[in-house]
Amino acid sequence: MKKKILVSLLIVIGILLLAVAVYVIYMQCQYYRIEDNLSIETENNQEEVVQAGTEYKIMTYNIGFGAYSQDYSFFMDTGEMKDGTQTRGHYGKGMSAEDVEKNTSGCIERVKEQNPDFVFLQEVDVKADRSYEINQRDEILNSLPEYGSVFANNFHSAYLPVPPWDPHGAVNAGMLTLSKYHIDSNVRRQFPVSDAFITKFTDLDRCFVVSRCPVSNGKELVLINVHLSAYDEGGKIRAKQLELLNQVLAQEGEKGNYIIVGGDFNHDIADTIEAFPSEQKIPPWVFQLSDESLAEGFHFVKAENCMQVPTCRGADIPYEKGVDYTVVVDGFIVSDNVKASAQNIDGEFLYSDHNPVVLTFSVGE
Repeated sequence: MKKKILVSLLIVIGILLLAVAVYVIYMQCQYYRIEDNLSIETENNQEEVVQAGTEYKIMTYNIGFGAYSQDYSFFMDTGEMKDGTQTRGHYGKGMSAEDVEKNTSGCIERVKEQNPDFVFLQEVDVKADRSYEINQRDEILNSLPEYGSVFANNFHSAYLPVPPWDPHGAVNAGMLTLSKYHIDSNVRRQFPVSDAFITKFTDLDRCFVVSRCPVSNGKELVLINVHLSAYDEGGKIRAKQLELLNQVLAQEGEKGNYIIVGGDFNHDIADTIEAFPSEQKIPPWVFQLSDESLAEGFHFVKAENCMQVPTCRGADIPYEKGVDYTVVVDGFIVSDNVKASAQNIDGEFLYSDHNPVVLTFSVGE
């Protein structure tokens, strides 16, 4: 009897090991990185040209694949309460298809409320198990037909069976730039990313998108939609990403162009690490960036209300104002020849774990 039990146990272990091996081979076969310097067409490109001396608005918003209602927490996020209690998020995908639809529609309404001339969106799903295969890109474009659009894929994972109670699944997602004005060209630049065995399968294929808009005075308005790495212990990968971004900024600055970089930097960009009331300790993923971190001739535009309105909440617990850790990680970098001011929009984290930021700017004379 004992021998039969031992044999049965060995067979089960063998089957499990085989299943793991098959899955690893499957992941490796599915794995690839998108090439650098990839040209992207502008869909529904508009004809009107940016005018020097005219005021415009640009908005950045990480919509969090439509999952992050106030009562949502994400399984990869961890934290610690000030009393020492350890916290970890629960869900791997949106709580329901209905909730994802509600949040996606809510984010679209946030854009409509601000009526910006340009929009940078991050974490937009095209087809993903985590968002119940709702095509958020199409919903956004169908709701905002007055914009030209540029989509860059930055997450294309095979099926991820984690967490086991709510698998994240397969994902095809990216970053979306919208413009009411003509775009001459777009290039997707590949960021350095981790090549660690597990991380390379689960992390985004990080990138930034450089879009060139002609200006009436003969120069170019260069718009850069960016999403830096998170879950980067020690910040080593993000440092390499910032180095590449700075190289591009320096090159564009030498040409005398007007440059605006916007998005989710996954760094504190407004000296707000300890600005907001919270019952949680400062998470280890929070790193600080300042103007000293940028190429010469560039600076962060701190929102006028940056000490009153955060742009990102920790997702290790459901959101409760004054309890969750919050910080400003979303916003804009501009070249010194761009006149600009910014406002963080207090969306109360109703539809995303991020609040949008709006930059008002003008270029030239």
